[in-house]
Amino acid sequence: MKAVQITGPSEMRVIEMEKPVVAPGQILVKIEYVGFCGSDLNTYLGRNPMVKLPVVPGHEVGAVVEEIGEGVPEGLFAKGMSVTLNPYTNCGKCASCRNGRVNACEHNETLGVQRNGVMCEYAVMPWQKVIPAPSMSSRDCALIEPMSVGFHAVSRGQVVDNERVMVIGCGMIGMGAIVRASLRGATVIAVDLDDEKLELARKVGATYVINSKTENVHERMLQLTDGLGADVVIEAVGSPVTYVMAVDEVGFTGRVVCIGYAKSPVEFQTKLFVQKELDIRGSRNALPADFRAVINYLQTGVCPIDKLISRIAEPEEAAAAMADWAAAPGKVFRILVKL
Repeated sequence: MKAVQITGPSEMRVIEMEKPVVAPGQILVKIEYVGFCGSDLNTYLGRNPMVKLPVVPGHEVGAVVEEIGEGVPEGLFAKGMSVTLNPYTNCGKCASCRNGRVNACEHNETLGVQRNGVMCEYAVMPWQKVIPAPSMSSRDCALIEPMSVGFHAVSRGQVVDNERVMVIGCGMIGMGAIVRASLRGATVIAVDLDDEKLELARKVGATYVINSKTENVHERMLQLTDGLGADVVIEAVGSPVTYVMAVDEVGFTGRVVCIGYAKSPVEFQTKLFVQKELDIRGSRNALPADFRAVINYLQTGVCPIDKLISRIAEPEEAAAAMADWAAAPGKVFRILVKL
């Protein structure tokens, strides 16, 4: 079968791999669409320390059921059903797993990162990692996983309806956070460098937007929050500047939720941690409930899905698409590879 492989920094090629065979307790899926995410871009640029090259990328998946192995519970799946995949593993033994937070498993291996991903024509997965989305197209299913990461961050922030929530970064994950916070009734303030992304943020639920390149973020936040600051700040960029911004703009006794992680050290005014009595929380991956919540949202038909997809490429075009993204990262939401 055909697969896309990252072989080295700025190097990508199409290869042939053996088609997998389904085993008991597994499902064989036909991969139709796979999204490139930020971790794939970092792998392509040689900046992902968790990846050992060469690697097949891909964990944002739209697929259909091809074959159901023995021992899979009856009635859950049917051949031809649209599905996505839960791309994370969990050991069941570490502290995170024992506490029921399997998304943060100490020994997690994500598809396309610590193990080969599924930017290929077929894949086999344990049936527990196959998530039905029968009323959705396989193309749209490829958006579920990245959006679920944003949904999970809102859950980590315990957002409720009378709060002001600042979301820094309007990529796919940030969009997920904006959607989820809006669905919970919060007033959402979206921050980004790009006006097109901010306009889309409005369409998915942001009440206010701030262009941090052209506006004074602190002054605007004071204006929009009656001088109190945000109740919750969700950091969805992963840079020293946005980490400091999150701590500066959250109000006293507020919560800061960190999705992105900075690749270099961050200098904080740690007195703000104490003076504001902040809750600073990490948010990693997503739980099955987050996947289901995204599916419920996308099934409503209110999401401007077409605007979230920047480009659909054939496998032979994947390298060029990734190079274009690397040249202008701020202008891309999601690139999908059509298998």
